[in-house]
Amino acid sequence: MSAPALVIGLGNPDRGDDAVGLHVARRVATLGLPDVVVEEAGGDSLALLDRWAGLGRVVLVDAAAPLALPGRIHRLDPLAGPLPRDLALSSTHAFGLAEAVELARTLGLLPQRMTIYAIEAACFDPGAALSPAVAAAVVPAAGRIAAELAEGQGDA
Repeated sequence: MSAPALVIGLGNPDRGDDAVGLHVARRVATLGLPDVVVEEAGGDSLALLDRWAGLGRVVLVDAAAPLALPGRIHRLDPLAGPLPRDLALSSTHAFGLAEAVELARTLGLLPQRMTIYAIEAACFDPGAALSPAVAAAVVPAAGRIAAELAEGQGDA
């Protein structure tokens, strides 16, 4: 039996589309995937390093700063190299997910396999709900994550 994969939904539930990672993680949790642990994380990106250090498989889900198409889902492989700068992963702090990944890379603390699903956002206003386009991306993003994890079962 392989070690469980970890899915972490990132975001702030009180800042509109910033909560999309949390919504996707909750959806993944309802799918009953074997050997998958689902967690939610808020604003402390530095704490992620401790959480994923030494793990075999990690999937992160976060909102990305608005580009051209709210709700568009990007799949990123941080093990292949630095994250694209034009796809700013959301953070209300100076130290966000992209910075945590780069620090982990420098310190040798990245997991064996890592994928980031970044969903383009439209609104980060305090108290706002998910925008319709971003809300519509929750189920497809969860489905893509589930399919990827199913393909990877049995991987080291």
